[in-house]
Amino acid sequence: MAGRCPPIPLRPTRNVGGLLFITLLHSTLFLFCSSSSIQDCRLSSTGASANSPICASPELSIQDKKSKNTDDASCLKRGFSMLDAEFFNDNKMLEIEKGAKELNIPIIKANRKIVATTNGGLHYPSSLVFNSKWQHEETQDDAKKFSYPSVSGVMKPENEEDIAFMTILELGHLIRTKQVTSEELVRVFLKRLKRYNPVLEAVVTITEDLAYKQAKEADELLAQGIDLGPLHGIPYGLKDIISVPEYKTTWGSTTFKNQVLDIEAWVYKRLKAAGAVLVGKLVTGSLAYDDIWFGGRTRNPWNIEEFTTGSSAGPAACTAAGMVPFAIGSETAGSITYPAARCGVTALRPTFGAVGRTGVMSVSESLDKLGPFCRSAVDCAIVLDVIRGKDPDDGSSRKIFLDDPFSVDITKLTVGYLEDAEMEVVDVLKSKGVKMVAFNLSYSVESAQGILNFTMDVDMLAHFDKWQRSGEDDEYEAQDQWPTELRRTRIIPAVDYIQSQRARGKLIREVKESFRVDAFVGNATDWEKVCVGNLVGMPVMVVPVGFQKIPDPPTNDTRRSSTVTTGIYAPPDHDHIALALTMAYQTVTNHHKQRPPIDNLGPDDVIPNPPKAMIPPRILKA
Repeated sequence: MAGRCPPIPLRPTRNVGGLLFITLLHSTLFLFCSSSSIQDCRLSSTGASANSPICASPELSIQDKKSKNTDDASCLKRGFSMLDAEFFNDNKMLEIEKGAKELNIPIIKANRKIVATTNGGLHYPSSLVFNSKWQHEETQDDAKKFSYPSVSGVMKPENEEDIAFMTILELGHLIRTKQVTSEELVRVFLKRLKRYNPVLEAVVTITEDLAYKQAKEADELLAQGIDLGPLHGIPYGLKDIISVPEYKTTWGSTTFKNQVLDIEAWVYKRLKAAGAVLVGKLVTGSLAYDDIWFGGRTRNPWNIEEFTTGSSAGPAACTAAGMVPFAIGSETAGSITYPAARCGVTALRPTFGAVGRTGVMSVSESLDKLGPFCRSAVDCAIVLDVIRGKDPDDGSSRKIFLDDPFSVDITKLTVGYLEDAEMEVVDVLKSKGVKMVAFNLSYSVESAQGILNFTMDVDMLAHFDKWQRSGEDDEYEAQDQWPTELRRTRIIPAVDYIQSQRARGKLIREVKESFRVDAFVGNATDWEKVCVGNLVGMPVMVVPVGFQKIPDPPTNDTRRSSTVTTGIYAPPDHDHIALALTMAYQTVTNHHKQRPPIDNLGPDDVIPNPPKAMIPPRILKA
């Protein structure tokens, strides 16, 4: 029959590994059917030989091309049927075949070269570890709290914009000295959320009723002499993948934009218990990818023509614009570092496992992290101190006993700097007594980006399997992002997913051996560093270090800018080192204190309506 793949003889075999074996078998059949068998089908469907003119000719008529695509898709259907993936239409199957050849297979071959050249499993164990323990660890939070610096003599500014850009400790001082109430602060920030969101498209839901309720409770507790700590009465925002009961948790997606989850996320519980006041659910790129969401695309307050990147687009834009004093975002692969760098915000991607993730949409259990976007490193330390700890329902979270970043003697540290480090940071730290040395993080693994893609994409598809099978991915806001990526993920063989985890384990060991300094300074948004840092689970501070003129400015006197940032990286469980070094740098610089020109772009420069789209979506590639 024309357009059919030849039957593949199967011989009986032992049941080895159940589902894993079946998946491997299916993948093998698929690859067989989607390569050599397609050529066989093309020949049989045309009745031509391999040497006939119809095969040799590079030029095909439109009708021939349609016929060829139909034959190709028909051959692919056999393989997809054995994967129980017949829900893909012909165009999607051909797209997947192309993606597999261009991306999957090179990653598979690279991982095999790293860890699959010998048999027996004696080397390169997987980075994913099984623990048979039934009982959870004790959840009592006995980690020693940080000793925050004291603030005194701070007076309430006359105008609200100055209030909006104060630090957590400064706002707390105003509350405790009765110069302002938490309710008054809520009013200030709600006004700014409503004022700037139509331009920035950075807020999904303003939680006004909840904010006033929590602020009133905070004020009443202080009146009774009960102080819950430095976040008591301080407004903040949450990325909209974090669940809050009675409010929509949309994940930024058209498919889920009316979703209300009766789940109280662990990180929200921690913040609520510390007296913080939630004023808004902030934009996440759709399903935590980039800055495009069902309501638009989030913009950079420093240059309104730019997008923030993502996926923690709302936390970055709102913190930069003084719409919230701080916000909680997340990162799987660059979703804190990229938007923080683009918007000039001080932010921390903490050690993997430092912050519990119960009640948070999951991309990848072994990569996802929650972290703060703040005015300064001091604020980041305060927020981290509140939200860190063991979440009993998150198997990857743990107690991380950090030293107090406010007590670190940086003169005893040796800090490396990479070739792409911002030298102002190197020079400032050196002037503060830090031993600065040229450094290179070395490892032999060449496919860090491929390892991350396989890890993230397979996990993500497992979480959104139904979404893909039901065809809901067709309504996704950016078809060249998750839909394309997850379709080709459907055919990653199970064995090659495990090989990527073994390669990841090798990478982790090599990075550990190479990390012979206390920390290092380097580009926070270099894609290779983003991949390696997330695979290893190391913390990084995103540090604003200056500004540049934007390319092709609308006027010569525009106040728009491109922010310049760097990263300060530390080994896992050493977040306090990155925090202490960033705090030292920020004591003698003021880049982090600058305000974006969203109210005054400069002479003859106005906010275009609608703004132009200058930057395409960020696509994760191998």
